Amino acid sequence: MTALLASAGAEPQILKPVAALPAHIAGSFQDLSACQQSSSGDYFIFDRRAHSVYTFKPDAEQARKLIEIGAEPGRILDPSAFDLAPDGAFVVADAPRSTPRIQVFLSSGSTVSGFFLQGRSVPRVVLRNLVLSGIGAIEYTGRSILLNQPELGVLASEYGTDGRTIRSFGELRRTGHENDANVHAALNSGLIVVNPRGGYYFVFLAGVPVFRKYDAAGRLVFERHIEGPELDDFIANLPGTWKRHRTDEGELPLVLPSVLAAAADGRGNLWISLAVGTTFVYDETGEKRRAVQFRAAGPISPTAMTFTPAGSLLVTPGCYAFPTGT
Repeated sequence: MTALLASAGAEPQILKPVAALPAHIAGSFQDLSACQQSSSGDYFIFDRRAHSVYTFKPDAEQARKLIEIGAEPGRILDPSAFDLAPDGAFVVADAPRSTPRIQVFLSSGSTVSGFFLQGRSVPRVVLRNLVLSGIGAIEYTGRSILLNQPELGVLASEYGTDGRTIRSFGELRRTGHENDANVHAALNSGLIVVNPRGGYYFVFLAGVPVFRKYDAAGRLVFERHIEGPELDDFIANLPGTWKRHRTDEGELPLVLPSVLAAAADGRGNLWISLAVGTTFVYDETGEKRRAVQFRAAGPISPTAMTFTPAGSLLVTPGCYAFPTGT
């Protein structure tokens, strides 16, 4: 274990996959945006570009489509986020007619519930050639749904599966752009991560890389800057202005991310995939313990990460499973 807990100045540890989707299955998706595994061992694939959700068993010859494209209930249109509960139930955030909607599905694809949110879906963060609009982060506990909604003045909002607001928590961070509501919201966009040991992490997507830890009641425990030699040049060159993108809502700033993905393992360690191509691992006290890089046929910068029931780390692109050593 000592060798795995690399010092902050050490070279990133290289991790290679122990499993991957069969090539003919992985190649059948237009945009394999998220890959997660339920407690039964079944895999669920969110294909954002195809407006679809698929499932397949490890020994299956092909994936089975569960959710089709469409604006009506039980289908999805312009989806932006997906999350899976351990029992295989899942949620999808989409935006028919630019109106944010959350739907809850059983593992069979049957609809449990759905509800619309106030406001309109607007672009905030650019990930490679993809403009992330609407709900960019969603976390499904199996009982409730956690969303990042900085436009409401909070980092996290928790809803029941019936759309009832349960609570909100997390103060927005100061950005220096409080007079520009769209930039301020973009720099407060982030990923909500349930800590299996209790409470939550919040990882800011854009601007200076930072994460926070909250307890189960939503009280701030600590805030940590994400730092390391891999990030020095990136942070030194962070922009103060952004190009504008013309939309039906007017000209909006398109902000590049500093963070691509985040997930917490069974020990409460927080894994953060950075835009520079390295992933940092922090323990529950906020201390950085490892810097890792993922490689398969070539380097992989994870844009989505989750942990399997057995403790492997599933990443996309590619739906590769990596050992964690934890």
